[in-house]
Amino acid sequence: MKKWLGLLMAAALCTGLLFPGHSSAALGSQMLSQGSSNSDVVDLQEYLMTKGVFPYHTATGYYGPITKNAVEQFQTQSRIKADGIAGSETINKIKVLRKGDIGKPVIELQRLLKAWNAYSSTVDGIYGDGTVSAVTSFQKNHGLSADGIAGPSTYKKLRQKSPSYSTRSFTVNSSAYTADCDGCSGKTKMGIDLKKYSNGKVVAVDPDVIPLGSKVVVEGYGTAIAADIGGGINGKMLDVFIADHGDAINWGRKDVKVTVYEN
Repeated sequence: MKKWLGLLMAAALCTGLLFPGHSSAALGSQMLSQGSSNSDVVDLQEYLMTKGVFPYHTATGYYGPITKNAVEQFQTQSRIKADGIAGSETINKIKVLRKGDIGKPVIELQRLLKAWNAYSSTVDGIYGDGTVSAVTSFQKNHGLSADGIAGPSTYKKLRQKSPSYSTRSFTVNSSAYTADCDGCSGKTKMGIDLKKYSNGKVVAVDPDVIPLGSKVVVEGYGTAIAADIGGGINGKMLDVFIADHGDAINWGRKDVKVTVYEN
């Protein structure tokens, strides 16, 4: 997607809602339908994002018409009754992760695998070949069906250990970018269309300095997720996404303090 706009460089995925310590274990304790508003709806929306059927990058926690339509789309794809209600059958299916899924639930899976020393690659929220291999090896080592799919029995074993997190703070040189430019597709590495998700808090980083998947608090910007890289981002640098072209230009290039949360 990337094209230079002066100091503007390309970047990333998600928002502060993808907090590394947030758990989706409660999802499934109740049926959810239009009008529901609680933390379980947040979890449901994050899984809908993972499956590519929720049209926003931010989980709102409110089950409105957009969420209902997204659930219906997932149900149709899964060949179950498409009524827009997230009951046990829908939730059980949506919580199974497999190759091709992206987003916060995959980040959680990768962190759980790391807690078992079963995953050594970057926590990037992408269920690719590396994650498939790690899940398959974990399953083989613990007497589970080795299909590379993270289902209930795999999660039951994985959750016997909890990932730990550390924080560190330092100063980086920052710039800003926008998806609104000639020749810019607006699509990130993880397929998110930033032209649609203008309120996103996202940053591109050098993964050797700030691991992908980390929560990053950026001075003067807010809480974001490090979910992409850029060719011009090397060392202690990052690029923040600002939807408005003028505001992105006004950000300029400056040193800012960041706090990184990682496992």
